Amino acid sequence: MRRIGNALAGFSTRWIPDAFVFAIALTVAVYLLALGLTDHGPVALVDDWYAGFWGLLEFAMQMSLVLVTGYALASSPPARRGIRALARLPRGPRSAYALTTLGATLLGIVHWGLGLIAGALLAVEVARSCRERGIKVHFPLLAAGGYTGLMVWHSGLSGSAPLLVNTPGHFLEDQIGVVPLTETLFQPFNLVFLAVMIVGAPLLVLGMHPRAEEAEEIAEEDGDDGDDGDARDTAAREGAGQGGPRPAEPVRRAPAERLMHSRIPVYTVVLAGLVYLVPELVRSGIVGMDLNLLNFTFLMLGLALHGTLAGYAAAAAEGARNASSVIVQFPFYAGIMGIMEHSGLLAAVAEWFVSLSTPFTYPFWALMSACLVNLAVPSGGGQWAVQGPIVLSATQQLGLDPGVGVMAVAMGDQLTNGVQPFWALPLLALTRLRAGAVLGYSAVVMAFAITVAALCITFLS
Repeated sequence: MRRIGNALAGFSTRWIPDAFVFAIALTVAVYLLALGLTDHGPVALVDDWYAGFWGLLEFAMQMSLVLVTGYALASSPPARRGIRALARLPRGPRSAYALTTLGATLLGIVHWGLGLIAGALLAVEVARSCRERGIKVHFPLLAAGGYTGLMVWHSGLSGSAPLLVNTPGHFLEDQIGVVPLTETLFQPFNLVFLAVMIVGAPLLVLGMHPRAEEAEEIAEEDGDDGDDGDARDTAAREGAGQGGPRPAEPVRRAPAERLMHSRIPVYTVVLAGLVYLVPELVRSGIVGMDLNLLNFTFLMLGLALHGTLAGYAAAAAEGARNASSVIVQFPFYAGIMGIMEHSGLLAAVAEWFVSLSTPFTYPFWALMSACLVNLAVPSGGGQWAVQGPIVLSATQQLGLDPGVGVMAVAMGDQLTNGVQPFWALPLLALTRLRAGAVLGYSAVVMAFAITVAALCITFLS
């Protein structure tokens, strides 16, 4: 495992470009595929690209707020103390990898947003705690462990496709009706997949730990970056009024400035927010939490834990610095989705997989097709919207339960996140790592996850 992980990490570091370059390269690749496999000409494909280019603006804003509000919440004094207490538990590098990977996996199963932000922050804090205690860890491998939640999320409680088809009035209700979670998320093949990932992913990550002499060299190299992170963290805490030297005498503030440091405005807003939030959470639970409710929850909790508008504003400003890559790159992925959908390339790919299938093999091929499509359409809800009707039509033709088709798309969608930097953007922003430094290790976890998922959906569905 160590040799495989290091070899793939070396390859990805050398050859996998920055996430922005990857988005452009993927755009060109999908354009050329559509040019060769569909009847849309060069100019028409550019029109398809532009037609989809702005299709994720709302989603991009939601994701930016996930990053900003999640960072602000996790950097509040109580949350920071909790994460740091957890980060101090490892007594060696292997337990550091296992704790980070297990935490990220469990959080991803509960909710993808928690797995995305808290998993990344846990990796950062575990690395910082280990460095302070002289424990040599490989930071890119630790970051890869913090990314595993995005390879199990669609099989978990916040899975877009299973929750959507369980909602009355969904866009495929006339075709398949309402499909309960017992036929999707709680199918034995999905539960076995999750159980194997909870145990296997941490073991796989800790098995890739470099030798002692390699860890010394890597730790020293990453330690410089970590010192900068400490400086940034200290500056953020001082800016938020959480640390640094205190003045001998109280600072005289103007009335307008005093409002920023008063608890009254914060508690007024939080109280109003709870009036809506508590009944909604009681009614829907975490399973019913969408992006807007997630961000609203993060915002209210963050404000309450910081206690002042000044403290929250400083933490949010630090989090906003990490959101630029999301804001800039999401339109390019939306453009890729536009090409895939409007040119008919997606339908062609899905139909090709159907042509290879029998009732026994189709779940496997549907899973593989979803893995492939996710590289170009890395949005769970977006992928289901364009691929779901095709897969469900095939399951009906082959006499399969619709829940199997739903989970084939859901599981395939999540698996190739291991080599798709779209969802890794928040993690890369928070860790200050290049995509290539992390994706080589996450690719090993992805290969393991694809193998487990393929066996489960083929033989247990």
